[in-house]
Amino acid sequence: MHLANYLGYLRKTELNLAEGFRKVGEGHVAEVDVYHTTAMLAKQCETHAEKLAPFVDRYGEDAPTEPDRLYHEFFDGTRQGGLGLIRDLHDLYLMANACDIAWIMIGQAAQGAGDVELFETVNACEGQTSTQIRWLKTRMKQAAPQALLVSS
Repeated sequence: MHLANYLGYLRKTELNLAEGFRKVGEGHVAEVDVYHTTAMLAKQCETHAEKLAPFVDRYGEDAPTEPDRLYHEFFDGTRQGGLGLIRDLHDLYLMANACDIAWIMIGQAAQGAGDVELFETVNACEGQTSTQIRWLKTRMKQAAPQALLVSS
């Protein structure tokens, strides 16, 4: 059963996303909304990873390396200024979408297996991940005109 692979992938991706949210918030502390929102979203990601524990016990967990490669590709450090902010948010957006598609795949498996508990967990967490993606997109749109049109 390959569900263990996706459970391991998703758990690690959620934890990496949490760390990414924290780094971006700390790297852009002058953007108060970014600082506070990323701290809240990091906690959500950690809660998502915790909610996977009973299913890891049930189905097992592989430890794929893809989430770590993705994380390290994006987060050597945060960037400075307005352009840096949108690039950092862009990286988070890509990582959040990796979580989102993994939630969708696991949800499909939960339906196929008839695992109502897993399916309900997927729906709750994937809904929050979708909200994270919408916030990231909105915040990038808000920052883009200033960052891309005003010389630094």
